[in-house]
Amino acid sequence: MPSETISFRATCLRALLYILLIAALAQGIYLEVLYLPDARLSEHGFTEYAESTLLAASVALLAYVRFGLRQLPTVSLLMMAFLGASLVREQDALLDTYVFDDAWQILVSLIVLPSLYVVIRRRAAFLAEFERYANSFSFGLFAAGFLVTYVYSRLYGRSEMWVAIMGDGYVRDIKDAAEETTELLGFTLILFAVIELTLLAKRRLAAQK
Repeated sequence: MPSETISFRATCLRALLYILLIAALAQGIYLEVLYLPDARLSEHGFTEYAESTLLAASVALLAYVRFGLRQLPTVSLLMMAFLGASLVREQDALLDTYVFDDAWQILVSLIVLPSLYVVIRRRAAFLAEFERYANSFSFGLFAAGFLVTYVYSRLYGRSEMWVAIMGDGYVRDIKDAAEETTELLGFTLILFAVIELTLLAKRRLAAQK
């Protein structure tokens, strides 16, 4: 019977691939700042597009876990709704321009509320799934990505902190760079978590056969 554990060789290979992706993103930020001064760290810059791409990939993989592999259906649904809402939130400027102001709030509500209803209705199944998921490598990565993106980057990117650090030499671009790149790292960790969840779901599916 296939095992749910991860071999040392597979762990090393995935670690290498994750390191390469982080290095590529860091290099992309550097090239953005170097060669795209008018777009850097803006809604049309590499960093913002990379964040949206990471979120879109995470949502797609979670949809595969839930609808394709049919594993952890309520946990994957909640995660998919949360990251889908984050993806919509990242497009707020685009939606404000081409739809109407604050359109993202309505779209987020349409994603989150039905998903929460399903999870609450199936709360017993959700708790059972969560107990299994909470002991996985994927959950540790997801928790780290969540804390980096939604807690640390918000606190780290506060204007008053950077004013205190730089004093009269305060430059908003530096503050924005610190916040956006930290957020990008958090989204990257979340993608890694979702990749690990997908692989875990495939191993569990194989173990059930």
